[in-house]
Amino acid sequence: MQIINTYRVKSAVAAGLVTVLLLTGCQRKAEITFYDKNITNQTIPCMKLAVTPPNRQMEQTMRQLYRFTQSCPYTLTLSYKSGIVCNSHYNAQTKALGKMPNSYMNLELRRGFKLLYSYYIDLDHAPNSGDMDTGFSQMKQDLTLEKQ
Repeated sequence: MQIINTYRVKSAVAAGLVTVLLLTGCQRKAEITFYDKNITNQTIPCMKLAVTPPNRQMEQTMRQLYRFTQSCPYTLTLSYKSGIVCNSHYNAQTKALGKMPNSYMNLELRRGFKLLYSYYIDLDHAPNSGDMDTGFSQMKQDLTLEKQ
């Protein structure tokens, strides 16, 4: 009888852990990285924009969020990819559950070649204006941009 109860408890704990892992694994949470800790103590006076690969619609969306300047030493690079297919057998369980991301979006702020800040998110859809707005809003919360 003791063995059966122990088995039930272990099974319930394992089921609970799997549920927690599945629920937390399904959340699309952005990864924010400060490569230069001093960046939070200074005001970013301006930024120029680079979209990679070039996409006119994404560039227009970003230009609605901020007045970018070509002659600025700070560059905000929006990079993205969609339609990613992973054929690795290591991801079979994740793919079977339909939670495998197939896109990403990354915002990187640099001064010259020096990376200062990054906002990265995996997506289950092609990046859209809402994703760009969310990412840029987060960046404005994390950093001090000069008022326009």
